[in-house]
Amino acid sequence: MKIFVDTANFDDIRTANDWGIVDGVTTNPSLAGREGRPFREIVEEICQIMGERPVSAEVVATDTEGMLKEAREVSSWASNVVVKIPLIPTGIQAITVLCQEGIKVNCTLCFSPAQALLAAKAGATYVSPFIGRLDDIGHDGMEVVAQTRQILDNYDNLDTQIITSSVRHVRHFVRAALIGSHVATVPFAVLEQCFHHVLTDVGLERFLADWEDAGLSIF
Repeated sequence: MKIFVDTANFDDIRTANDWGIVDGVTTNPSLAGREGRPFREIVEEICQIMGERPVSAEVVATDTEGMLKEAREVSSWASNVVVKIPLIPTGIQAITVLCQEGIKVNCTLCFSPAQALLAAKAGATYVSPFIGRLDDIGHDGMEVVAQTRQILDNYDNLDTQIITSSVRHVRHFVRAALIGSHVATVPFAVLEQCFHHVLTDVGLERFLADWEDAGLSIF
């Protein structure tokens, strides 16, 4: 499973990138708005950090022509930009056109397998089920990921990849991998939590204490 970090914060992106485990970045208008910088500047700098790895940047228009105009502009900023388009009728129409033009698309705000299938039929590069927001209203968000994976696996002509999104905790991250989600996009704080286990901390402390007590040295 690929790991994207879901943030527009440069310090977090650089730290995660230094770990060597990050395959891309996703942003959205809310995340970009927190950084207090021009949107293009944010996207271009993230793309530079990521190199060839995908960076999702979202349009804000809601009509088809507006989305197409914004998507073409945003995709011109760097070769690794993936344009985020919302899963609404005008968005699906825009995705169909953009994919025919060779522009990579992440279809966002997906909340059902039926919606995900529409995104795949339109040719989206990625579709992003928002599992945390589904959990918030009493649904099992991961079930949407599992059903979407089954649907996509049924047909050889559907190449869309699932990005498990709105990840709230490590359990979401693990279930996404167990189900076979192609990607999980994870807030930096959740990605940090994946490193930690109380037995790791205790074990390391004990090893170091034993090493010091024995007076050992590598050099």
